[in-house]
Amino acid sequence: MKTLYIKNMVCNRCKTAVVNELKDLGVLPLEVNLGEVRLEREISDAEREQISKRLENLGFELFEDKKSRLIEQIKALIIELIQEQSGEININLSDFISGKLHYEYNYLSTVFSEAEGRTIEKYFIAQKIEKVKELLVYDELSLSEIAYKLGYSSPAYLSNQFKKITGLTPSYFKKIKENKRKSLDEV
Repeated sequence: MKTLYIKNMVCNRCKTAVVNELKDLGVLPLEVNLGEVRLEREISDAEREQISKRLENLGFELFEDKKSRLIEQIKALIIELIQEQSGEININLSDFISGKLHYEYNYLSTVFSEAEGRTIEKYFIAQKIEKVKELLVYDELSLSEIAYKLGYSSPAYLSNQFKKITGLTPSYFKKIKENKRKSLDEV
């Protein structure tokens, strides 16, 4: 097996942790993406088992089936879109995902919903709200700037969605400054 598929690998720190574990085991990665690592060589079943145990200790999980791979790819695309975007998010999510994965969106949506118990859109919104929380805590942008950056039609719409998801208004969340954020793999 030259490619490992890994659940819960959702950020750059996750990539670093996985790479460090692989190198520690003498397995060198060629390419590392969210949820996927291409290796320079095939690994044995014993090596795979050893890698699996080490990664499970860090909260990751190896998987092989096509549907699980698609779900992790969808999550990785959404997280990258939100976390690593440089401008505003103003795209058609279904076109973006189906274009990147080369599957009909209806199929992807069905597979995702059956496995995750929520729609791709709800996952996308949850990720956006976590980004809003992050930006509120950093206190560098106004709510209007955050709304624009994340593709909301208005600050009022963002506020309503934020309150619906968190139970708090953005201004109240900003005031309490408690660690109300979730890690990306918990969203």
